[in-house]
Amino acid sequence: MTLLFPLVDHQPARERVPFLGVRFDPIDEAEALAELLARDPNEDFAAVVTPNSDHLVRIDRLGGEVAHAYDVAWLCLNDSRTVRLLGKFAGLDLPTVPGANLVRDLFSAPGFDPAWPVLFVGSTPAVFETIVRGFKLKNAIHFDAPMGLLRDRRKFDDTVAFIEAHPARFILLAVGSPQQELLAQRLKARGKAKGIGLCIGAAMEFLAYPQRRAPDWISKIGMEWLFRLLREPRRLWRRYLVDSPQIVRLVFRNRLNRGK
Repeated sequence: MTLLFPLVDHQPARERVPFLGVRFDPIDEAEALAELLARDPNEDFAAVVTPNSDHLVRIDRLGGEVAHAYDVAWLCLNDSRTVRLLGKFAGLDLPTVPGANLVRDLFSAPGFDPAWPVLFVGSTPAVFETIVRGFKLKNAIHFDAPMGLLRDRRKFDDTVAFIEAHPARFILLAVGSPQQELLAQRLKARGKAKGIGLCIGAAMEFLAYPQRRAPDWISKIGMEWLFRLLREPRRLWRRYLVDSPQIVRLVFRNRLNRGK
């Protein structure tokens, strides 16, 4: 894949765990929350990515700047219980930190100040307003990002410009992968933005309407994907029945490479 944006060097704060083409930060949600709350809001922009099995397959297929965007993120957290289970078979411990849980618990944490500026990028005004009311956020704004960011450079640049013009301690990038990760990479490369950008995909809908998420017992056994597929079969059938299962191919290739 041809690089559209300049690469940025990254020096992780801890030793990362490489698995299936991605280097994960092996920390749990409590540790991740502590780092989010402790980071100086005046430091340069930093991204948090939460790859799941679907992301890993996409990263392997596209490589290039998409893979780089995950690699240079400040935190790379495993969002998938399936990936954690596969990691255990490889002798790795990759705690599961779902993006929706991370943001929910961030807004509910004792150290979080509802007056801190928060910028939401993506989803709908109705979802945004529901989240603001639910978490009593006092200084939140919303940017209704246009569709097709990666097909239209002007739209992409306009989104970057809006984020840079509206400083926030936390920036929720909810425009889907890999758009959100590439936005984060671009913001980091330009060096103008501050705060922490959390690449959270569909998490805004789950924050606004928690009843749409799978019950805890379904999530704990790693079957949330099936719950979501049954709710939205037309939109998600290809992701869960065609794309995501290709992670098995990555696992076998990883095992073969390790055996050489």
